[in-house]
Amino acid sequence: MRSGLHYTRKYGNVKKKPKWTRWLIIDSQAVKNTCTASAESKGFCCYKSTNGIKRHLAVDTLGLPFFTHCTKANVTDDQGLIERLHHHMDYFRAKPVNIPKITLLLDHGYHPDTLKKALQALYPQIMTKIRFQLAPKPSKAEKAAQGKSGFVPVAKRWIIERSNAWMERCKSLVKNFERTLNHATAKLNLCFIRLMLKRLSNE
Repeated sequence: MRSGLHYTRKYGNVKKKPKWTRWLIIDSQAVKNTCTASAESKGFCCYKSTNGIKRHLAVDTLGLPFFTHCTKANVTDDQGLIERLHHHMDYFRAKPVNIPKITLLLDHGYHPDTLKKALQALYPQIMTKIRFQLAPKPSKAEKAAQGKSGFVPVAKRWIIERSNAWMERCKSLVKNFERTLNHATAKLNLCFIRLMLKRLSNE
């Protein structure tokens, strides 16, 4: 899915230029499998202690999906992002180099140096078109100065956390009920298509 990509269209003598996103917010979510899942989609995430799949999301600043990808839960966040961008590398190849880079906002579970090496092996010019930025993580002193403690949401990162919450409202995405990873990705896309159509109908 590419909710933020608008292709060139002609309206009479007027030609609309394609628009490219400036920000992509990246995250993954581990969810448990049900008994219907196949061996292909079974993996154990040690970090989340979850036996199931991982949903890898890249959303725009509205929280709507740009790229989606599902893997086994034991696939690392780095590897999941590499696979996701590899599947959509044509988007980055087509992006002109004379416009601002796309910023990929990551949490601290990702490792930019590892990502750069792997992605440059797939497409050597990719770092001329994208850049990585780690989301700020408030220190204890900063939390204390604000009179806060425990988990404190980060404004930009909270956009994708909200997207994860939207998914969880869809009963069929509470767990993974699909037999294959392709089916799991399709169900994820359908959830967001339904959400966007509902919003359009209310405008």
